Amino acid sequence: MGLVEKRKFSVREIRQDFPALRQQIYGKNLIYFDNGATSQKPQLVLDAINQYYSKNNANIHRGVHFMSQQATSEYETSREYIKSYINAEKQEEIIFTKGTTDGINLVAFSFGSLLSAGDEILISAMEHHSNIVPWQLLCERKGLVLKVIPVNSRGELKLDAFEELLSSKTKLVAVTHISNTLGTINPLKTIIENAHAVGAKVLVDGAQSIQHTKIDVQDLDCDFFVFSGHKVFGPTGIGVLYGKEDLLDKMPPYQGGGDMIAKVTFERTTYNELPFKFEAGTPHIAGGICLGTALQYLNQFNIEDVEQYERSLADYAQDLISTFEGVKIIGTAKNKTSVVSFHVDGLHPFDIGTLLDKQGIAVRTGHHCTQPLMDIFGIPGTIRASFAFYNTREEIDTFIAAVEKSISMLR
Repeated sequence: MGLVEKRKFSVREIRQDFPALRQQIYGKNLIYFDNGATSQKPQLVLDAINQYYSKNNANIHRGVHFMSQQATSEYETSREYIKSYINAEKQEEIIFTKGTTDGINLVAFSFGSLLSAGDEILISAMEHHSNIVPWQLLCERKGLVLKVIPVNSRGELKLDAFEELLSSKTKLVAVTHISNTLGTINPLKTIIENAHAVGAKVLVDGAQSIQHTKIDVQDLDCDFFVFSGHKVFGPTGIGVLYGKEDLLDKMPPYQGGGDMIAKVTFERTTYNELPFKFEAGTPHIAGGICLGTALQYLNQFNIEDVEQYERSLADYAQDLISTFEGVKIIGTAKNKTSVVSFHVDGLHPFDIGTLLDKQGIAVRTGHHCTQPLMDIFGIPGTIRASFAFYNTREEIDTFIAAVEKSISMLR
């Protein structure tokens, strides 16, 4: 997996790399605005998946034969590439997981086992259920206290309230980088500095940020960072947990099985070194290899160009939707990206989403796994359009006309 040459940012050329975008739905050219749920895959990734299963399909790490050695080399080369992509200090700090949810659960179980009754965990009101429920389960098991950082009416964290919640009892702050529902970009450096000042560790949910902005875990100084492959143009069922080496060394294994052991007897087992201590069983080998391929594809472009372009799409769509009578944008943070989430008075999001689908437009409707956030805004859900760098203003124009048509049909 070598270095790739930089390409000029051209949406027209990028779209040619994604075969799924060339299909029709109900006789209409597909407009895919559900990137917050999962992204489409470039041909480079599809070819890499086929390459593994057609030529290099073998189990890794223990085989002496050529195919096993080849698969192992590609898998570990991908780990090294991911390490460089997010600027981790060591390859051992990159743990392959099933995805963001799995990574959070790993930390909740393993880091959580080091905590004691009365210790406190802070999350925010805009968290995905995957960054709520594991901590609730941990609190029930260990007698911990879960506290919530509130948000304001624009969908921004109330940092003054956050600072008041922090104390010597705070052991972990788990917060999303970018809200999947609001598009809000949280001030991670401020959050991390304040948390570290009281001795707390910080887990960052990067499921909605790895594909949109530069990630430098050393610059952020976060203790854990988790993300999913399928949201960054890679396969489903694969993700990454980054953790600082000293923390990972202290944490017990999450699961037991093959590859995470050094020696097994019936009397006792000693565990493997990092990162293998947290990777029990046969992994998603093709996923691990092709996640590296997906990041390699994205790295062809200057991430600043990607970020600027996607923000311009979100701003353009939000400005147009805001002109509709009876429509409320949910999430108007000053610092946001790639997501426009809105509610139409008197209409259910599902009904509008269904009509949009019939016009070839894929959006997400509902609570987006952020039910507590919906309760704060007093709504059952939203229509969410989430953009990637292969979307266009022309698609947004078609989308706006379709929203207008759908609303008029339902009223």
